[in-house]
Amino acid sequence: MGRQWLQKKREINANKRAKITTKLVREITVAAKMGAPDPALNARLEVAIEAARKQSVSNDVITRAIKKGSGAGGDAAVIELVTFEAMSPQKVPVIVECLTDNRNRTAPDMRSLFRDGQFGAKVMFFFDHLGIIEATHEGAGLDLETAAIEAGAQDVEPLLDVGEDSSGGRFYTEPADLVAVTKALQASGWSVTQSEMGYRPKEKMTLSAEDQAALEEFLETVDDHDDCHRIYTAIG
Repeated sequence: MGRQWLQKKREINANKRAKITTKLVREITVAAKMGAPDPALNARLEVAIEAARKQSVSNDVITRAIKKGSGAGGDAAVIELVTFEAMSPQKVPVIVECLTDNRNRTAPDMRSLFRDGQFGAKVMFFFDHLGIIEATHEGAGLDLETAAIEAGAQDVEPLLDVGEDSSGGRFYTEPADLVAVTKALQASGWSVTQSEMGYRPKEKMTLSAEDQAALEEFLETVDDHDDCHRIYTAIG
């Protein structure tokens, strides 16, 4: 029984790695489709490529994804970014971004996942649409406010999952400033792990410990869907 459990665990981990790789490759394709196919001229593509390399995605796969996104070689991508609004079963506003090659498949799947909530509920007004950059820097205790001001960001909040010897921040920008702020942070020695448009709640909600646990379990189920790219909620 122990060996069977171990094999099952390995299969689960392998499946998760495969899903992560699929999502990373789709992000590269969409980034190349939405901007220049040259990472030096496309901050989102540069970050997507770096994230893929950290997950050991091969250069051949990365190159094919870029060509597919840019339409080079006649293999144009049909993947598109689709945004869904909903209310979770815990009455929390949720925005789900999906990268899909078939919205007629993805939409019913999302509706099914939110069957105990309110799929299609209009919740966009709970959020601001802006640039979001996540970055880390070697060295603990850096002044995030100063880093944000120097880079031209509008606001910043600390990242919680960084090592004791590092500093991490989530920088918020005006939509038109996303690329410039990303480049400024990189020039100042920050390692950018995310640079894209996203959603920030205007006012953050709080839940009981029980509801918080239920929400996290629910969102994990949504995130496990192959097409799910980003999830934004109004939780602090």
